[in-house]
Amino acid sequence: MKYYIIVGEASGDLHGSNLMKALQQSDADADFRFWGGDLMQAIGGTLVKHYRDLAFMGFAEVIMNLRTIAKNLSFCKEDIENYSPDAIIFIDYPGFNLRIAKWAKLKNVKTHYYISPQIWAWKENRIKSIKRDVDEMYVILPFEKDFYEKKHNYPVNFVGHPLIDAIAGRNQVDEHEFRKTHNLSEKPIIALLPGSRKQEITKMLSVMLSVTHDFPEYQFVIAGAPSQDFSFYSPFITTPDVHFISNKTYDLLSVSTAALVTSGTATLETALFKVPQVVCYKGGWISYQIGKRVVNLDYISLVNLIMDQEVVTELIQNDFNAKNLKLELTKILDEFERTKFFINYYELEKKLGGKGASEKTAELIYSKFK
Repeated sequence: MKYYIIVGEASGDLHGSNLMKALQQSDADADFRFWGGDLMQAIGGTLVKHYRDLAFMGFAEVIMNLRTIAKNLSFCKEDIENYSPDAIIFIDYPGFNLRIAKWAKLKNVKTHYYISPQIWAWKENRIKSIKRDVDEMYVILPFEKDFYEKKHNYPVNFVGHPLIDAIAGRNQVDEHEFRKTHNLSEKPIIALLPGSRKQEITKMLSVMLSVTHDFPEYQFVIAGAPSQDFSFYSPFITTPDVHFISNKTYDLLSVSTAALVTSGTATLETALFKVPQVVCYKGGWISYQIGKRVVNLDYISLVNLIMDQEVVTELIQNDFNAKNLKLELTKILDEFERTKFFINYYELEKKLGGKGASEKTAELIYSKFK
């Protein structure tokens, strides 16, 4: 079988690579062509475009890059036609993927969507195009199944969350060796996860680092995104007790005492590693003003959304400042507060449905062609 896979960011690259591995187990003749990243490329097949060339963050940034996006859409359609896949697999990245799905449906190419667009948060009218253009939807959050089936009469497959597999399947880290390799002291570690896009990092990292002098008994370690070079981060690092480790976020979280995390998939990853966290977000002024008017959610972090309560503190826009960050970080370093985190995190993991998301999805996709 020939599979054309489209992802547009780092988390999609991770889930895409695990799905590819699972498809190889289900389909011995699996052949891949994809838009993705280094993790997918390591599995095999042909990388068409890297996600770092596709990631535009926020409303204003998307508008500024409309010409590039249009060129990418045109190129993608041509590339799919030349490859002639048996199935297209979309992984999140809805603004782009739903346009390709509409085109693919007209070409009678089977469309599979793994990791639903978050239409329960905003742009719920996208349900019309999903019902029309997506043959099979695979959802990873427990409340999404009811949203699609009960509210919109559209059957979907709940497969569980792939992060559980990604984290469970990693090699255990020798903490002593990890600290030695990366020149870390024996001080407890506070991980900084400022995001993967340049716009995010620029807005988040300087504020995160502004509290380092308030916690001299800890060392702060920046989790570098695989899509960004150290040269981009280095101007932010001005004190000796701030360290940088690239492309080792899971290893870093496994040895961290606490974390400051940019809103997104990383909040859920941090929770699954049982690390107390403060969730942070600051967008461009225009993007934020538009977003708060169209997004209909009580929370921005996946942890709070899944639990339907405030498990982790969210510092958003103007609330994301040095004063508040110091206060909330002090709280999550308190032993009593930390115990509450661990209890809630275990409940969260239960709700996510256990292991095997990639395998379940691969088997369901392949079964459509037997």
